[in-house]
Amino acid sequence: MADNNAMEIRTIENDRKIQEYTQKLRELRKNGETKVTDTRIDITALRKNQLIEVSEKEKAIAEKRRELEEAKAVAAKNKAEVNRISKEAVKYVNAVSKEIEAAVNAKENKRMAGAKAYYAREVAEIKANGEKRKADIQNRMAGSDPKVIKSELSVASYETRSALFDAKSRFQSEINKSKAAKNQAYVDHIQKNRELRNGKTNFGEDMKMKWMNYKTNFRPSSFLLANGLYIAIIIFFIICIIIAPMKVNSNLLTLPNIFTILEQCSTRMFYALGVAGLILLAGTDLSIGRMVALGSVTTGLILHPGMNIVSFMGMGPWDFSAIPMALRVVMALVLSVLFCSIFSAFAGFFSAKLKMHPFISTMSTQLIIYGVLFFGTSGTPVGSIDRGIKELIGGRWVIGMLGNGQLITFPKLIIPAIIAIIVAWLIWNKTTFGKNMYAVGGNAEAAAVSGISVFWVTLGVFIMAGVFYGCGSFLEAFRANASAGTGQGYEMDAIAACVVGGISFNGGIGKIGGAAIGVVIFTSLTYCLTFLGIDTNLQFVFKGFIILAAVSLDSIKYLKKK
Repeated sequence: MADNNAMEIRTIENDRKIQEYTQKLRELRKNGETKVTDTRIDITALRKNQLIEVSEKEKAIAEKRRELEEAKAVAAKNKAEVNRISKEAVKYVNAVSKEIEAAVNAKENKRMAGAKAYYAREVAEIKANGEKRKADIQNRMAGSDPKVIKSELSVASYETRSALFDAKSRFQSEINKSKAAKNQAYVDHIQKNRELRNGKTNFGEDMKMKWMNYKTNFRPSSFLLANGLYIAIIIFFIICIIIAPMKVNSNLLTLPNIFTILEQCSTRMFYALGVAGLILLAGTDLSIGRMVALGSVTTGLILHPGMNIVSFMGMGPWDFSAIPMALRVVMALVLSVLFCSIFSAFAGFFSAKLKMHPFISTMSTQLIIYGVLFFGTSGTPVGSIDRGIKELIGGRWVIGMLGNGQLITFPKLIIPAIIAIIVAWLIWNKTTFGKNMYAVGGNAEAAAVSGISVFWVTLGVFIMAGVFYGCGSFLEAFRANASAGTGQGYEMDAIAACVVGGISFNGGIGKIGGAAIGVVIFTSLTYCLTFLGIDTNLQFVFKGFIILAAVSLDSIKYLKKK
């Protein structure tokens, strides 16, 4: 297709001066930095080795430690020289690589131009042959049965389209090869620099390499499939921002509105972070709303000032005001987390042990909690919690005033939400449990074969979800008066936020950051629609279409991978 008889371009590995730099650094590091690394690996391996007698192991480790100290001394002695040669070598490699990359780019650009011209000629030729073939069929079969003629023309059109598709595939393959060659020239450059620095990376180089990889692998169809929903939502928000002044004579994109949205996100973040783990295991949770009510009612009962008006199962009402407030807060939080974790673990046991789908097990706990709360409290609202502690935990900090005299306040509930995101991210990405979650969600059978306990991972995810629900429901009591009906429909918003955030219902795919972004998107959507005066019932229609779009895109991506 394209001209492949281009001149040979030199490479970094073939440059004699770079080879000399590399050899010098290897010699200087051989008994220093390199030996330090190798000796540490040997010591770790000795410690884990169960086949060696303890006395022999200690003796071997002592010998290795002596070698380690010697290697450190050599490394310290050669450090200045190594740094000097390394900097000099990297500077030279950067200069040489600039020339090499320019030559590679010129060569591949010429190759791409040739491929493009060849493709244009090939397409024109295929189309011309297709038209000629159709004309021949019509002339040859003049007077024949129209259905037969139509069939022959259909076959000719199909073969023409197939030929065009094959030509486009060959053209795209050539273009991709050229893009890969350009990218590889830079990758070779960075890898050589890392080798000269003994594995140390450079932030600027890493960022550029990520950008180069992105450009090389960018496909418009894949980009739209991955981000189409977000683009549509951004466009929707832009439209809302534009029409808000015309419709309600007020600006939507103001600091007070943004803080209000984030405050509404704060407690909902906990519910999304909890159910995200279950969705990662290809499950779900229908009991979130009832968990919210359970924790909120518990918190409201304990933190209510004076005698409470609610009795539970004939017991009460209670008055906890004699207990120190700090102890009451701890008690409310612990009991909220405990109750939610127990019910979540209850549902998790049936899913983990009996392979019951979480849809069934969590629907059962939803009904149990719902019945217990309404029967026990008769649906009576708990009432407000103590004003002082409500302001301390769920109030706002005054941070300034706008030019129009409007007071700017920062919601305190945003802080625990941020902490929850950090904790969830650490669990998902920095612990063995988090890695096991992805393994079980991706393929439970393969995870079991590799030695992972699917039962304990599944049960652990349910308990973790219960902890998040308990914390969120505790904070929910600081936003509104709690009752058995608190949290109605929250499970739908939490699940939808996770799906919009890219956590796949097919299991094993998703990031905690996606769940957090999904909460912000969904809460912002609700706030925008309410701000514009859209009927609450119509808001469910918008949410329904967004959920359908998100799940549809997820299904398409899953089918493509299969």
